[in-house]
Amino acid sequence: MKSKGLLTASFLLLLLTGVLWWSNKRAAKADKEPIESTTTKLVNIPEDQFREIEIKRRSGETVHLQRSDSKWQITAPKSLPADADAVSSMLSTLSSLSSDRTVEDKATSLDQYGLTQPTIELDITDKNKKTSRLLIGDDTPAGTAVYAAIAGDSRVFALSSYKKSNLDKSPNDLRDKRLLTFDSDKASSIELTAKKQTITFGRSKDEWQIVKPKPFRADRSQMVELLRTLREAKMDLSASEDEKKVSAAFSSSTPLATARVTDVSGTQELQVRKNKDDYYAESSAVAGIYKISSGTGPGLDKGLDDFRNKKLFDFGFADPDKIELHDGSKNYSLTHRGGDWLSGSAKMDPGAVSALIDKIRDLSATKFPETGFTVSVIDLTVTSDGGKRIERVFISKNGDKFVAKRQDEPALYELSASAVAELQKAAADLKPAPPPGKK
Repeated sequence: MKSKGLLTASFLLLLLTGVLWWSNKRAAKADKEPIESTTTKLVNIPEDQFREIEIKRRSGETVHLQRSDSKWQITAPKSLPADADAVSSMLSTLSSLSSDRTVEDKATSLDQYGLTQPTIELDITDKNKKTSRLLIGDDTPAGTAVYAAIAGDSRVFALSSYKKSNLDKSPNDLRDKRLLTFDSDKASSIELTAKKQTITFGRSKDEWQIVKPKPFRADRSQMVELLRTLREAKMDLSASEDEKKVSAAFSSSTPLATARVTDVSGTQELQVRKNKDDYYAESSAVAGIYKISSGTGPGLDKGLDDFRNKKLFDFGFADPDKIELHDGSKNYSLTHRGGDWLSGSAKMDPGAVSALIDKIRDLSATKFPETGFTVSVIDLTVTSDGGKRIERVFISKNGDKFVAKRQDEPALYELSASAVAELQKAAADLKPAPPPGKK
């Protein structure tokens, strides 16, 4: 009896194992045993021929995009400017969208794939007003792909999950999040109010200068960073606060900075405020008040000295054409000609001249005093750019401090004593070049 019972139990276990195997095989059939292994083009529309795209979610949310000339606009759920890069990325995926494989050649029911009520439906209209409907359904059993179909086509396809992610976009994903829409290449002036002072910058060709409160040279890298900060000031739409809470937070925040940027289209203004560790902004270019990323606030919270050019010379990394240095009774005159440095007619040691040029290039202000320049003790003139740029600097000694100024400019630059000492030593170390054949 025991043997018969054991035999029966073994038979039932074998039968149950077989049923489970058959069930799992059927469930995974769409993922592991496709009818076709070749890919199929689901959408074949060049990017420049898309005219309308409507994204419908199973939840009921709808996003409608429409193209006018070369620009895209979100028209639903409300009218919003679209982010050109975000739309372009989606169109790039959509224009050459191919399936990974065919799951079923002639599907009699789409419900089992989640395609009767799809997770996402994309209605695509091209320039000829022809509309295609792409349906994206449930995940495949392996979870690496989703089921997809084209309305009017009996086939069901598997589509990589990452392709679905590139198409599943909300209004916040697609909207233009910039708070200022100026053209940075055509910006002509910037006015920044921060740290209880107002600074005005003016642009001439590619060079920025400080215009107010006084005419000063501007630090190029700081101006590039300021433009980048203003251009990349964007809404933080990941914030969970509703519009009323954001508006209330802005009203109760401490004013941090106000920037006004002018380009060929006019002037745009951005007000930034801080509330504890959060930053909020209001722009004249975009309706509403928004929480913004933490990088924008510190990028604008700067004073005059942050933007001033601390370098005494602008000849940069290229070798100058001529150097004249008068240090009390010591006089040095160097001319760059045909790859050689000459003092009069004598060739000079290139390493020693290079060391002097480095010390001149490195002369920088430790701070900007209002007064303190007395009598010049060092007179330094550098000619560069084929003779087009001539920079003359005077250095005076006031007690244990050195104060410098550039010719015909009001700014004063305080120099460290060590920087001046190193300049004088490099000049004193100048020597003739060794005779040919000797080092």
